[in-house]
Amino acid sequence: MHYLTKISAAENIATQCLILGVFDGKQPGSSIVKLPAMARKQVLATLKKGDLGDKAAHTLLLYSVPGIKAERILLLNLGDKKAFDSKKMASAMGTAVDLLNKNSTRDCAVIIPDELIDALYPAGRDLAIAAEEQVYQFDQCKSKKNRPGKPLGKMTLVVTERKQLNTLKKALKHGTAIASGMNLAKDLANLPGNICTPTYLADMAKRLGRKTTKLKATALTEKQMQRLGMGALLSVSRGSREPAKLIVLEYRGGKENSRPVVLVGKGLTFDAGGISIKPSAGMDEMKYDMCGGASVLGTLQACVDLDLPINVIGIVPSSENLPDGEANKPGDIVTSMAGLTIEILNTDAEGRLILCDALTYAERFKPAAVIDIATLTGACVVALGHHTTGLLGNDDKLADELLQAGEDIHDPAWRLPMNDDYRKQLDSNFADMANIGGKGAGTITAACFLGEFTKKYKWAHLDIAGTAWKSGSDKGATGRPVPLLTQMLLKRCKLAE
Repeated sequence: MHYLTKISAAENIATQCLILGVFDGKQPGSSIVKLPAMARKQVLATLKKGDLGDKAAHTLLLYSVPGIKAERILLLNLGDKKAFDSKKMASAMGTAVDLLNKNSTRDCAVIIPDELIDALYPAGRDLAIAAEEQVYQFDQCKSKKNRPGKPLGKMTLVVTERKQLNTLKKALKHGTAIASGMNLAKDLANLPGNICTPTYLADMAKRLGRKTTKLKATALTEKQMQRLGMGALLSVSRGSREPAKLIVLEYRGGKENSRPVVLVGKGLTFDAGGISIKPSAGMDEMKYDMCGGASVLGTLQACVDLDLPINVIGIVPSSENLPDGEANKPGDIVTSMAGLTIEILNTDAEGRLILCDALTYAERFKPAAVIDIATLTGACVVALGHHTTGLLGNDDKLADELLQAGEDIHDPAWRLPMNDDYRKQLDSNFADMANIGGKGAGTITAACFLGEFTKKYKWAHLDIAGTAWKSGSDKGATGRPVPLLTQMLLKRCKLAE
């Protein structure tokens, strides 16, 4: 969608639909109060009838309102005025965009409520993200595209003072870049495993690398990984006919000697569990086991679109995990790139096997910080549901930085404990460590496993098993945690407000 900013009185806005906010379904917002007399009278009379309803995000269309240039007005319930913020505005606007997009409304305008003027940056950013989420569709694999004939293509955000325009333009630029990164992550994750293979993912990374000279994309082959000693990663791909790839994206937007932030994303393009095979019900959703890798590509795309002045490395270990005569067997012992031996007690705990070698590989970049992102454990879904990402790590400052970024952009995470008591659950009689730690605290012991390979740098782990995709009738990837990661990078660049 195309976004414009404008200074204008409501009556002078020429648009197919002017969106005006209402609180609690009856209390007129500032944009209604400022309408010319005849228009204000009609709107207030409509509100008195109670047709808008009292629930947030309810809408009511008015036609032929006198005294204004807009063809129609959409009254939008913004909910409780005392609890109103940029998140509530974005949520309500998402509903409005969905309605207009389906009703052949090609352009609209929204007057930013006075109540959000002091939070104009998050308001504009969140609104753009919410709008883009509503118009997103994944239909690449459908023979017939069920798209609106006249989709909503333009939105004008209206303020009252010139000094507000620059803040709003910056917010929209950030919001649309984040949304674009989310869309890339969604597209890659929603593709089926027979299309989005490790090789496909590597090709997409290389295509992204061609967008700018600041981004270099390469993909290590299995022979190259073998020479590096990546026995853990390569053990997972043995059961698949698809060759594994170690995808490396090097974005150099900062100073040459500036240490990079390294993002490591789990890229299991399909996970059947290997010999420890998963139940067949819902196994189709295991195409989403590469959402961590997809979020790395999405975040790097946002870095490119925003031309961020920072160095960021993306590493995506990518493989399939299938049962085969050469696949890992429970009880097998493999040797990681770090030289640690691992007893594989469950072949479905494969994500940590490909991540541990990628985390060791990250050392060569002398990182300022390393963040891995993975759909790692079902235990995280049990602990935190589908709303909040699990966060663990070895550095309090980095953990707090991620928690704050998530809070700022409504992509929340929650930190879980991690100490030697949990690490002991990984003890093995036959190897340096086992790849699972028993029934209890599965999310924590998985992070403890990764922690054995991250002792040389500041590290955080994001378990997105519950937040990376939705099931049921709304099945599809969410694009998380691209907002959290991009917000963290923006704040490191001192560009986010």
